[in-house]
Amino acid sequence: MDAFRQKSSSAIIAVSDIERARGFYGEVLGLESETGTMPGVLVYRTGSTRLVIYSSDVAGTNRANAVVWDCGEDIEAIAAALAARGVTFERYEMEGVRFRDGVHDAGGFRMVWFKDPDGNILHLTSA
Repeated sequence: MDAFRQKSSSAIIAVSDIERARGFYGEVLGLESETGTMPGVLVYRTGSTRLVIYSSDVAGTNRANAVVWDCGEDIEAIAAALAARGVTFERYEMEGVRFRDGVHDAGGFRMVWFKDPDGNILHLTSA
């Protein structure tokens, strides 16, 4: 099991329209794609991981977070940049949590949620 624990992992997201996803993940989110991937599959490098996007008939049916990015102290600036690109943020009511400019603040731990065009939930944290 030691060998398994040392292997890299990737996030994978199902989408209904690969070209629409290319526009959202590549242009709106500004992620850089890797070349040489399989036809019908998009791969983006994000930090030290890969984000794999593939076409599926069940796209958008996951009602939980699909991907989480650790944005640290940059979370507000990242949220502002995403908003400027037209991203709409989700607002979740939670006791003791303030919401401003798309950012939920739970006593210094900040969180942002938004959806891709298929409804996949994408999440940013300040952790």
